[in-house]
Amino acid sequence: MSRPRTRRDAFRIAGLSAAALALAACGVQGQKVVPPKPDAMKDFWAKQKKNGKLVFANWPEYMPEDRKPLKDFQQATGTSFEYKEVIDENASFYGKSEPVLRAGQPLGYDIVVMTNGIQLAHMIELGYCVPLDHSQLPNFAANAGAKYQQRGYDPGNTYTVPYTSGITGIAYNTKYVKDDITSIKALFDPKYKGRVGMMRDAQEIANFAMFSMGVDPEKSTQADWDKAGELLKKQRDSGQVRKYYDQDYIDAVARGDVWLTMAWSGDVFQRQLAGEPVRFVVPDEGGTIWTDNMLIPKGAANPVDALALMNFLYDPKVAAEVEEYIQYVSPVPAVRDLLKEKAAGLSGEDQKALQALVDSPLLFPSEADYAKLRGYTPLDRNQEQVFNRVFHAVTQA
Repeated sequence: MSRPRTRRDAFRIAGLSAAALALAACGVQGQKVVPPKPDAMKDFWAKQKKNGKLVFANWPEYMPEDRKPLKDFQQATGTSFEYKEVIDENASFYGKSEPVLRAGQPLGYDIVVMTNGIQLAHMIELGYCVPLDHSQLPNFAANAGAKYQQRGYDPGNTYTVPYTSGITGIAYNTKYVKDDITSIKALFDPKYKGRVGMMRDAQEIANFAMFSMGVDPEKSTQADWDKAGELLKKQRDSGQVRKYYDQDYIDAVARGDVWLTMAWSGDVFQRQLAGEPVRFVVPDEGGTIWTDNMLIPKGAANPVDALALMNFLYDPKVAAEVEEYIQYVSPVPAVRDLLKEKAAGLSGEDQKALQALVDSPLLFPSEADYAKLRGYTPLDRNQEQVFNRVFHAVTQA
């Protein structure tokens, strides 16, 4: 609980910079690969063997510093591991990986963690992910929350299983905002003119505009995007928005440069632990749930070992160790009771910190919050160009 709070300083999704856009476009003109038929995948897995080693590619600060969960996996299975914090941003990682995969070469990783969104959709669409053998994932079936076993971006968890999730909602500084913020309408309220932060990311800002219109982004159409874009332009042109942020919004709202802003749950939780006057809310109209997912890239040398680690990470005790460190939303509901039990055995500041984690709706959303959460708009390659054009016209004008 006492690690540095310097996590995820990079952008999360494509569309945040010209460089990211260029990288995101790499390879999308290629031939769409049709996933193998079930019989073919059965044959594939029947030929695979445990090799006793694997390479895990992840984001920075997404595993306890002592690597205890991975060391415990090694002790339990005899499988050695290399753990590499090489993913700082989805678009750049995909931009480097796609030419390698397109050439039929292995990435050198057996597990990769990617956020649902444009790049993951390309990975699946172009056949760069190995369909998972769920017969080797009994812990996932037994312990994953129901909401994490049905993901719109990957029906049936065919290619991915969640590693962790987070929520995009509204954060506000209670020193300056005395109202209880419950609605996205507050981001458009003239009372806060010039003190509102919005995200620069196309998918994030589009979701909030569509939520405010009563539209489910996962079922939206181009007509909905156009209306959402016009709504956001009006907000911008009225002077309502102080700035469109990438990651640095959290410092701005904590300082009071902006009084309320779109925000990611994990960032706000860490500021709350530090005692800063920042509150987080899932708006009545809806919030976004995003998920960082484990997948096996095509050509991985050790897919059986990769599946074994995925399964191991869904053991509730192991998932609790990961959750205590990374402090996002665990896909394993039993984690909360385990951490609550651990907190009861502590004292002083250690108990206070862990109990704050257990009690936080930012890490353990209520059923009411989950009911309001939606994913991003699913986009094929042609739709992506139209979608980005609409929303970049707002944030990059």
